[in-house]
Amino acid sequence: MKESIRTFTNFRAFLDFLLTDIQSAEHHIHMQFFKFEDDSVGRMIGEVMSSRAKAGIPVRLLYDDFCCHKWRTLYRDLESKGVETVGYEPLFLPFFKRSNYYRNHRKTIVIDGRIAYLGGMNVAERYLNGLDWGCWRDTMIRIEGSSAGGVQLSFLTDWNTASKQMVNGCEYYPLGDDRSESPVEIITSNPISKSYCIMDKTIEIIDSAEHYIWFESPYFIPPREVKRSMLAAVRRGVDLRILQPPRGDRGETTQLATKQHYAEFLEAGAKIGHYDKGYLHAKTIVCDDRVAMIGSCNIDPRSYRLCHEIAAVIHDETCVKEQRDIFLDDEGCSTYIDLSEWKKRPVIQKIKEKLASVISSQL
Repeated sequence: MKESIRTFTNFRAFLDFLLTDIQSAEHHIHMQFFKFEDDSVGRMIGEVMSSRAKAGIPVRLLYDDFCCHKWRTLYRDLESKGVETVGYEPLFLPFFKRSNYYRNHRKTIVIDGRIAYLGGMNVAERYLNGLDWGCWRDTMIRIEGSSAGGVQLSFLTDWNTASKQMVNGCEYYPLGDDRSESPVEIITSNPISKSYCIMDKTIEIIDSAEHYIWFESPYFIPPREVKRSMLAAVRRGVDLRILQPPRGDRGETTQLATKQHYAEFLEAGAKIGHYDKGYLHAKTIVCDDRVAMIGSCNIDPRSYRLCHEIAAVIHDETCVKEQRDIFLDDEGCSTYIDLSEWKKRPVIQKIKEKLASVISSQL
């Protein structure tokens, strides 16, 4: 089966495709979200999930327990309608236990083992309607083909861990496991591994860049290893650009920690821009028209080291060029920061940035 990749930068388009895929499911529906909120969007998707569960299709929903605890009424309602729901990594005393920081940040969907979605989109009204100061701009991809098996493996590993069940079998991998010819590589990372696979892959892509490497990320707090590779790329003449939102969604501290890095990168020759239309939540990399990475991972220590994340590394030329064109479209709605003007920011802001950087590893 030839691999098919479709990119969504608009939540409505993603939602329409998703609802159609759920309604067409024949064997199972697996959904995993960092946030699956109890609002009109969550209820809409939940109703379709419930209807398929009533039709005898196994439907499983995995959510991050800490971030979704306030919406448990919705999950109990889905359970009553036949949907299996499980919260990942509930908090236990003592609250300072390190594992309590290990959140599951993945956003994935698998339909019948043949279709998979992954990216930055959660389930919430703001993804559809935007914020009071602008749109919500995000990226999600739909993969139809053998690479769906990689997303399935990620989901079932997490499901079995969280539910203490063993759900597995060849019926969940109907296209087999031969992904050697696939243009998509599915990689995951978690905080208990001996290596940080997504960070390592990011560094590999940066180090291989010859002409350009462009990033979109809502947060920019690069760990030392990533920062070193980025700056080295700029100094060897690679066109490095980073697009971000002008405002944050985690409060002022995260934004201050992000801005702490601006001057050094601007002085090296990188370009950093703010997306003027709204909140840019996409997590993407595109490099040299030959490789792109799309997933759930931000450019910050928490995503790289403390969260469960997933990404698709894409080598399909058409899809990679599409990601390049998407970046250029977003760039057209952005304003790049001028270094001389940036240096004129108030001293009190510089002090706040320094203080925020002290706790940046936890942001």
